[in-house]
Amino acid sequence: MLPHLLDKGMSPSELTGMLYRDSGLLGLSRISHDMRTLLNSDTDNGQQAIDYYVFRIRRELGGLAAVLGGLDGLVFAGGVGENSAEIRARVLDGMEFLGLGVNEAANAANETRIGAGRTPVLVIQTDEERVIARAVVQRLGAGGATT
Repeated sequence: MLPHLLDKGMSPSELTGMLYRDSGLLGLSRISHDMRTLLNSDTDNGQQAIDYYVFRIRRELGGLAAVLGGLDGLVFAGGVGENSAEIRARVLDGMEFLGLGVNEAANAANETRIGAGRTPVLVIQTDEERVIARAVVQRLGAGGATT
């Protein structure tokens, strides 16, 4: 598709903008890339973007469980995973066959342990920027520097 768009006259900078700014949740919803905004939206496009987001997580989770032969645990992290009880509940809905369930009170309270099945479900705070910075420092060979 990318070569086709370039052949049709899209400039490399337009293509970059489309891929990095205008795709994903923003492209699907035509509202925002921010899940908080979408969760507060009552538009069909906003709800469809959320539905697709949850669908993709569930699809990948099922695929990983199949490849791994089951799950030892599930961790929600990052912006949405850490902060959206609604998204976590929607991801876990109907996943009891994998041993996944949600303790609604613990989930609503943003507790660390939110599972209600045989497979542990955790919410773990992350510092993604620090992890990225450390990886860059290590890759650049500045192993002695810390962030």
